[in-house]
Formats: sequence, C-alpha cells, structure tokens
Amino acid sequence: MSGPVIPIHPQAERALVDDATPVGELPLQDAAAHLPHYMRAGTLQLQALPPLALYVHLPWCLRKCPYCDFNSHEWRGAESVIPEQRYVQALMADLDVALPCIWGRRIASIFIGGGTPSLFSPDAIDTLLAQVRARVSLAPDAEITLEANPGTFERDRFAAYAQAGVNRLSIGVQSFDDAKLRILGRVHDAAQARAAIEEASRVVPTFNIDLMFALPGQSLEQAVAEVQQALAYKPPHLSLYQLTLEPQTPFAKRPPEQLPDADLAADMQQAVADAAQSAGLERYEVSAYGRPGHTSRHNRNYWEFGDYLGLGAGAHSKLSFAHRIVRQTRRRQPERYMQQAMSGAAMEAEHEVARRELPFEFLLNALRLREGFNPELYTRRTGLPLSTLHPGLQQAVRLGLLHETPDRIAATPRGWELLNEVLTLFLPPAASNSREAGRIPDSTV
Repeated sequence: MSGPVIPIHPQAERALVDDATPVGELPLQDAAAHLPHYMRAGTLQLQALPPLALYVHLPWCLRKCPYCDFNSHEWRGAESVIPEQRYVQALMADLDVALPCIWGRRIASIFIGGGTPSLFSPDAIDTLLAQVRARVSLAPDAEITLEANPGTFERDRFAAYAQAGVNRLSIGVQSFDDAKLRILGRVHDAAQARAAIEEASRVVPTFNIDLMFALPGQSLEQAVAEVQQALAYKPPHLSLYQLTLEPQTPFAKRPPEQLPDADLAADMQQAVADAAQSAGLERYEVSAYGRPGHTSRHNRNYWEFGDYLGLGAGAHSKLSFAHRIVRQTRRRQPERYMQQAMSGAAMEAEHEVARRELPFEFLLNALRLREGFNPELYTRRTGLPLSTLHPGLQQAVRLGLLHETPDRIAATPRGWELLNEVLTLFLPPAASNSREAGRIPDSTV
C-alpha cells in the first residue's frame, strides 16, 4: 500500500493525507522520515502501525464521587464557569506538539471523557472538534463519543452536541434508585437519568448506558431490576460494572455498609449478563454489551492493543513506532496542565514499554474480548513472535483457562471469570515474583 506524502513542519499544520488511505494500518516508511528519535533502531520490528484513536480528557466535575479513582476535579474556581476557552486552547497546544508523532495517521475515533465532559458547553465542544479536524485527518465515519452526566442534562444540550459532531453519547446513569444514587454521591436522580436517556435516543445514532451493580444493600433481584429498567429504553449499548473499592478513594478508606459479598457479587454478574443477553445485547467484552453494529469502536481499539493519543490533564497515550512502543502521561492538575501546555510542556512522563512487558500488556487488553484474538494480531501489534506467549499459554490451556486454535486464542468461560489469575501466568519474570496482575482497566478511559 502506498502511503500519503507528509509535510515536515515544526508547528501545527494539517497532515496531507490522501482520502483513499483507509482507516487502520499505515506503512511505516510514511512516518519514519519525520521521527528520528522514535524511529531509531530498537528491539522490536513492527511491520505496520495499528489504528489510532484520540482521547480528550475534560477533568472537571460538579462533585467527585466517593468510588471514583479517575483524574477528576471538583470545580471550585473563583469564576462562576469553567475556563472552557483556555482549556481548549491548551488542548490544541498539546496536540500541536504531539502532531509529529502521528503524521499521516488517520483518527478512527474520538472519546471525550472526564470528569464530566457535559459540563462543557456545546459551543466549547464544537470549537474543540473543529480545531481537531483542522489539525488531523479524521475518518469520515469516525465514532465521536462524549460522556454525559444526567445531572448536567438540558433538553437542547444533547442536540447541540450532536450538531457539533458528537454521534455517540455515554450516559453515566449508574442506578435508577434514588437512595443508591445518594450513597454513590451522584448529583442526579432517577428522573434526570430517564430524561437524559430519552433525549440521547432521540438525537444521536447510538448511545451507551453505564450501570453499576453490587451496590450497598442491593439484592440480586434489585440488581436485575436495574438492568431491566435500562433495557426498557432499548439501548444500543450497555456497560455493566461491579462497584469496586479503588485504593485512595473515600469508599476505600470508609467502605459503605452492606456491600454484597464476593459470592453474591458473582451471582449478580451472571444474572445481569443473562438479562442483557436475553434482550438481544451481545456480551462482547467483560463489561460491555452491544447490539450488532453498536459495539464501541473506540474501546475495541484499546482492547485490540491499538494506538491512542491522549490529550488533557492526566491523559495517557500509547503510540507505536517501527522499533518501539511508547507510553506518555500528561500533567494531572488542570491548572498546571493548562500553563505547561501553552509552553509546549504538557507531557509529564514518557517511557518505552519493555520488550518483556509486551505479552502481558497485550493480553491485559485482548483477553477482555469474548472472541479473544487472532495470533497474527499479537505479532502485528507487539512486533514479537507468538513463541513469546508459549510458556504461559501452554499452562493456561492445560488448566482449562484459555482455548487455542490456529486462528484464535480466547479465554474459556472459566478463564473469563478468573481473568486476573490467567494474566498472572504472563507477567514478566521479575514482576511475577513481586506483584499481582493488578486491576483490569474499565472499558472506558
């Protein structure tokens, strides 16, 4: 496949990408000439770059939920409104500096997360997306998701987001029970959640509902009833998460009373999964259920070990080059991020993923998918031979945790339930003796 001609320019300039270039893998020779630092010799040999997504983090919220461990900040500024214009300018300055890392690569999806992105006005989102389009090549059918809190819902707001280019809304309902919502520290009630879902179904082609289960004092029947309420709206996509007590959160320090035990939580997981699948939603990932044509393309890119550029306070990036895979982190504090981004220093840290860590990192994502992965994808995404998986793979197959065929490696039903245990079989040697597999990330960033 012949690649596009990419201009070399020290400042932001739109990459000249041929419209015929498909979304997906790009020949490395088109990027190599412009990235001497990243393209120097290394231990990997990637044949092509994976698809690329864009994540934009809007960090402010009205009130931080006691279970939340994301980089979110309650807005307590002296001004009455969030500094939208200044933050969008910082995002674009951040993108300008990052452009040489993604020359010639088309963006397949955009996810605007937080925080509470729906605190930003439709005008600010319109400006953000317009300025992104002015700098990068965006796929004509790009999935553009915005997370929305029902507590910020206004009837015309969602329609205005759609006019700005958002074509997928992710509604953070979490529960339809007002008492449970108060325990979770949510700023909305059940009526606002229902109104937000109804409006989302009217103004965008597809939407997601986030729900939690294993809530304090929740019975198995109540958990299923919550899912049934969501299913009544015929959502194209549903995300079902177990409430977990993440380190350093208020819930971890002061756990709420009457949390379901592990056995009841496992029963809830199976029951809510059965309810969603009975309604025609396929459980295609550990926490994600979608109708045909409505699975999350952005999140699937994460799970298939694709690349993503993260912009905004605390955002993370994963970028592939010919001989290395690099991870980056932006500065976490919004004020410092805005200041540093305007001077070209939004990035706080960057490191090259060690060759020995890649098998675990790939599987941490890919085994979340029910279908698993094609062995060829492992080689394409990591630059490693399949033999680097063999010791752990053979043991997992012998234990009945993974299933292997010539064209597919996937978790068995038992392996899917014990995914953290499966992953420990693939930890790098030094790490496997010193730490656990760790938390499997949520399906949204």
